[in-house]
Amino acid sequence: MAGMFGTDGVRARINTGAMTAEAIVRLALASGRWFIDNNPEGRAGRPLVVIGKDTRVSGYMIEAALVAGFTSIGMDCRLLGPMPTPGVAYLTKSLRAHLGVMISASHNPYHDNGVKLFGPDGFKLDDAIEIGISELAAGSIELSVPELLGRASRMLDSVGRYVEFAKSTLASDVRFDGMKVVVDCANGAAYRTAPDTLRDLGAEVIAIANEPDGFNINEGCGAVYPKTLAASVLAHGADVGVALDGDADRLILVDEAGAEVNGDQVLACLARDMKATGTLEGDGVVGTVMTNGGIEPFLEGLGLSLQRTNVGDRYVLECMKREGLNLGGESSGHILLTSLSTSGDGLIAALQMLHLLSKSGQPASKLFQAFKARAQKLENLEGIHPAVLNQPPVVEALAAIEARIAGSARILVRPSGTQSLIRVMVEADDEVLLDEIMQEIILLIKEQSEKSE
Repeated sequence: MAGMFGTDGVRARINTGAMTAEAIVRLALASGRWFIDNNPEGRAGRPLVVIGKDTRVSGYMIEAALVAGFTSIGMDCRLLGPMPTPGVAYLTKSLRAHLGVMISASHNPYHDNGVKLFGPDGFKLDDAIEIGISELAAGSIELSVPELLGRASRMLDSVGRYVEFAKSTLASDVRFDGMKVVVDCANGAAYRTAPDTLRDLGAEVIAIANEPDGFNINEGCGAVYPKTLAASVLAHGADVGVALDGDADRLILVDEAGAEVNGDQVLACLARDMKATGTLEGDGVVGTVMTNGGIEPFLEGLGLSLQRTNVGDRYVLECMKREGLNLGGESSGHILLTSLSTSGDGLIAALQMLHLLSKSGQPASKLFQAFKARAQKLENLEGIHPAVLNQPPVVEALAAIEARIAGSARILVRPSGTQSLIRVMVEADDEVLLDEIMQEIILLIKEQSEKSE
C-alpha cells in the first residue's frame, strides 16, 4: 500500500471514499503535478495524459473529473473511450504520453470503480511514485496559469490501434483458420477489441457478454464466472473458449469439454513452449503464494524454478524485473509477457495460447492441462473485519495448523487487496483433509470475529 493506493491503483464503491468526484479531481491534480515536476526526460511541448475506461456507467463521471483535474494542472488529455487496461498501457507509451490512466475496478461489480496509473514506459507506477502522489494530494497543489491550461480531445481510432498491436505480437503468417472460438467479453472493455482481433486472424468467433449497458460488467460472465463460457463452448461445439474480465487484463480459458483452464495452467503451457523455442529469459517463471503447488515439479522437469510473490500482478512484475525473467502470472489469470507487453494482457495471452493450440494439432483438453494440479479451494468471507487476522488467538491457531499440516497441505489466509473480503485458500493432496482444514479455519475466524464485536 502506498498512501491512497491499494494493490492495484485506487478503488472504492462509487461516490464513497476515493471514488467521489472531489477525490478524483484531487488525484488528477496530484498525479499531474508529480509527473510535470518529475519529468525524467525533460520533454519539450505540452504534458500529455491518455485516459481509457471500461464500460461502467460511473466511467463518465470519473472521466470528467479526471479531465477537470488534469487540464487545470496544465496537461492535455486524449480520451480513448472503452479500452482494455493493457491497451491504455500500450497507447501511453506509443503516444509518448507522460502518464496513462485507466478507469476500472477490474473484476469487481459495476457499483465499484477505480483508477490505475501508468508511467511513460507503459508500466504501472512504483510504490515510491504512488507515495509521492499521495503526499502531494494531502497538501496544496499549484495550478496552471490561464494561458497554459490543458485541452481535451477524443481519440477515434484507439480500438483499431490496439487491435493492430495485439496482432503484431504473433508472427505475420499466424492465422486461426478453422478454429471455432467462444470469447466472453465480460460486458467490459474488450467487447470490441477481442472479437475483432480474433476475426481478423481467421477464427470463427462466437462473442458473448459483448453488449455492455453500464451495469452488467462482470455480472454472471467473464473470467470470474467461467461457467457461462463453458456452457457456450459446449452448446456451440467450439474448440476453445476465452474469458476476459471487465478491463481485459485477466484470461481464463475453457477447453472443448467445458473444463476450466486457469492462470496456473496457462503459465505452465507458456513456460514449456517458451523454453522449447528459446524465448524464455532466465531459468524460471514468477507466480504468487496462490499458485498451485503442482506446477513446481512440472517446472523442475523443464529445468525451471518458480519464484513466488505476494498476490498482485504488480508484485509479480517487480520480481520479474529483479530476476531478469519475462514470464509470470497469477492463478486468477493475470499473465505477464514482458517481451510482448508492459502490462498483464488477457487478449495477448489468449493469442499465444491459441497459437500453441493451432500448431499442436491436439485438443485443448490435452494440451492445456500441462500439470496435475493439487486439490485447492478458495473461500471468501464477507462481513468480517480484516483486523481479526492480527489478533493473537487467530495468529497462534493458524501457525499451529500450518505446523500440523506441513508437507501434506498448504494454507493462505489474507485480506483482499481489492474488495472487502477475507480470502482463505487451502491446498492439499487429499480432498478430505482439504475440507477439514477449510472448515477449521473458517470456524476459527468467524468465532474470533464474533468475540471481537
